[in-house]
Amino acid sequence: MTALFMNKPVQQLISPALCYLRCSAYLRTMAKCGPVESLIKNKLNEALHPSHMEIVNESFMHNVPPGSETHFKILVVSEAFDGLPLIKRHRLVNTTLDEELKTGVHALSIVAKTPAQWSENPQQMESSPACRGGFGK
Repeated sequence: MTALFMNKPVQQLISPALCYLRCSAYLRTMAKCGPVESLIKNKLNEALHPSHMEIVNESFMHNVPPGSETHFKILVVSEAFDGLPLIKRHRLVNTTLDEELKTGVHALSIVAKTPAQWSENPQQMESSPACRGGFGK
């Protein structure tokens, strides 16, 4: 039975269970990077020589199979961004990850800072909002 044919009370019971399953899958894979995440990390290291970088696979928050690598959030601090407006920083990251964006990475959230910006205001990545697609549509 799919979510499209369920009434609201049944969906409310199943949604927490699905969230638990996805979160459990995420926690099991947190200690190791998947192949796509590793490739993203390697490509950004090679192209941008970041002084700080964080990559979070947020696929578990979306309506994708457990273990998927389709939704990522990236925080990257690099001297390569010096003098570039934000749009050009994002384009630089997107160009570096062009192949991944064409072959399976569906969503990429980017925070791109210069070392000076980072030293003035280091921050942790903010939590992403809940997915609005999938079963809830």
